[in-house]
Amino acid sequence: MLFDMDGTLVDSERLWGIALGELAVQAGGALSETARLAMVGTSMARSMQLFRDDLGQPGRPEAPDVEWLTVRVQQLFADGLVWRPGAMELLHAVRAAGIPTALVTSTGRRLVEVALRTLGPENFDVVVCGDEVQRPKPDPEPYRTAAALLGVPIGACVAIEDSPSGVASAAAAGAVVLAVPAELELAPVDGVHLRPTLAGVDPAFLAALLV
Repeated sequence: MLFDMDGTLVDSERLWGIALGELAVQAGGALSETARLAMVGTSMARSMQLFRDDLGQPGRPEAPDVEWLTVRVQQLFADGLVWRPGAMELLHAVRAAGIPTALVTSTGRRLVEVALRTLGPENFDVVVCGDEVQRPKPDPEPYRTAAALLGVPIGACVAIEDSPSGVASAAAAGAVVLAVPAELELAPVDGVHLRPTLAGVDPAFLAALLV
């Protein structure tokens, strides 16, 4: 099992939105909803490019903004993350069934370590973070890396994602994809299974997707 984190397991995209909005105000502007939604599921580098473009500040230094944003999101994550519907129950059922499980996220390791206080580090055999791969989502590298670390063929893995970027990454890697939209609508894609939430999804449902 390969789980995305933000928007899939926990409702953290809302917290990213708060922090990015605050950063935009500090920069003397306001982040548009269009730009914010375009950031969902993307790498930090891509998000910061969208941020600068939206504010009309292409020459704005990236490193200080990334550091400020990381610290602020750490604070927001530490206050507690809210599980997405059905996510906690599914994750616990997958672990109880002994299924090898990975967390595959575009978020950097510093923030993931905070999120794992809510998610439970014991629930994952492998954690692949956005700053630990050469080519983040939508490239297939994160999911291929996770499957290799688990020692499971990627075609025998189900990946659960909420964003177009994540769906593209998992599908290109060769995983079976279950798409569960959060902030963004997901258009039907051939070979991608679409559900409104994870409520009611269990290991038997996931196994049937692999048949």
